[in-house]
Amino acid sequence: MKINEIKELLQQDEISKEVLEKLRTDDRSGVKKLLSSYDKIQEKKLFYKKEYEKKSFYENKCYNRGCKYICGIDEVGRGPLAGPVVAAAVILKKDSYFEGLNDSKKLSEKKREELYDKIRNEAVAYAICEVNNEEIEKYNIYNAARIAMQRAVEKLDVKPDFLLIDAMPFENYPIPNYSMVKGDEKSVSIAAASVIAKVYRDNLMKKYASKYPYYDFENNAGYGTKKHLEGLRKYGITPIHRRDFEPIKSMIKRGGNNGQ
Repeated sequence: MKINEIKELLQQDEISKEVLEKLRTDDRSGVKKLLSSYDKIQEKKLFYKKEYEKKSFYENKCYNRGCKYICGIDEVGRGPLAGPVVAAAVILKKDSYFEGLNDSKKLSEKKREELYDKIRNEAVAYAICEVNNEEIEKYNIYNAARIAMQRAVEKLDVKPDFLLIDAMPFENYPIPNYSMVKGDEKSVSIAAASVIAKVYRDNLMKKYASKYPYYDFENNAGYGTKKHLEGLRKYGITPIHRRDFEPIKSMIKRGGNNGQ
């Protein structure tokens, strides 16, 4: 076989053991390089598979107890100075597999976008909920995050049997649940929810950047970066800014303008 033909062969999803063994007897340096690259990719795939199995521990416990629909819940956007807090609730299929799924903050933007589309297309159900800056001011950010999470659950087309929640206890809630710190690193369902929530919110803040162009929302997602703070000082506060967050609260006390 020619080198290019072998390269195309090694890019296929499944290659028989016999074919690989035969290729390993080929002494050409080009073939050896292709096989070395192939082996590294397979090692990485195996690593992702094992990690996914580890992060399915809580889901498998629920399945073993007779649960059918297990929902992962996460939120994003507690810290920004502008924009809503966004929560997502996701019910994955029992046999689902999303290679490289992890806490959304640990993934590249490209990988998050890829997983976002796959999860939405393949999940049993998912729902997204926004709680805006006015409600954040009314309820405080902690309670607003919990409200967003619970509303996301209530929006699901399929009622879950059990909830796995990232660091937010749902006390006296009608659906059995378990909250865990760093749940997006420990549960595939919560990790899926973290990806859905983050990509949705990041895209939303990019849309707000078109409406409010002086705050660099497309890059900072509403967090208090240098450009964002410069925009606040120069152009004032927008309707999506959180008026009970510093330094916005102090700007209002000093009589700063309300911006756009």
